[in-house]
Amino acid sequence: MTLYRRRERFGGVSVKIGIIFSKAGISPNQWTIISLLPAFIALYYLVQENFLAAAFFFLVSAFLDMVDGAVARVMGRVSNLGAYLDTVVDRYVEFLIILGLLFANLPPAYIYVTSGYPIPIAPLILLYLFGGMATTYVKAAAKEKGLIEGSELKGGLLERAERLIILFIGILLASVSPPALSFIILILAILTNISALQRIWIAVRLGRGKYEYSNK
Repeated sequence: MTLYRRRERFGGVSVKIGIIFSKAGISPNQWTIISLLPAFIALYYLVQENFLAAAFFFLVSAFLDMVDGAVARVMGRVSNLGAYLDTVVDRYVEFLIILGLLFANLPPAYIYVTSGYPIPIAPLILLYLFGGMATTYVKAAAKEKGLIEGSELKGGLLERAERLIILFIGILLASVSPPALSFIILILAILTNISALQRIWIAVRLGRGKYEYSNK
């Protein structure tokens, strides 16, 4: 389900975006910081329960997140510092959206079997937050501890892009039916933690393989 294998298809679009936005005279790192602004506005509208406006500014923030990398490539200013700032700001953006969900008056999520069972929304939002953080941390820890070399740890049901796409759809649906967003948060709470466990398992297998190879 991961999208990272498909992103190369959008290389041409990315170049065009980079050419257009590089003319603004704003550096790639500045574009990265600017992407926080619409995220704060989305937070405000989530607290106000204006889900349509929140979805719009969420989308703007995601677009600007794409702009910084496109501008960096076109200007030949791709750097480790830029990649680092982009990663950090990405986490802040996601946190701001999740924070807004905590303050929005969302109804409980329901699991329907023979009857509806209400699940309080706040624990589900926190579980989703933890699952997203764990998915990212597992990747960073695997590289830091030497379980993988070169490329980063990939895999799992949901990466950040998939999480945010699903969350965006949920916020958009909430403008018509808030319970739909509650249900999507329930799904995200489950799938993000499954993704983290999948990455842990991948890292453990890679670590075992290196250990067995080094002891031959």
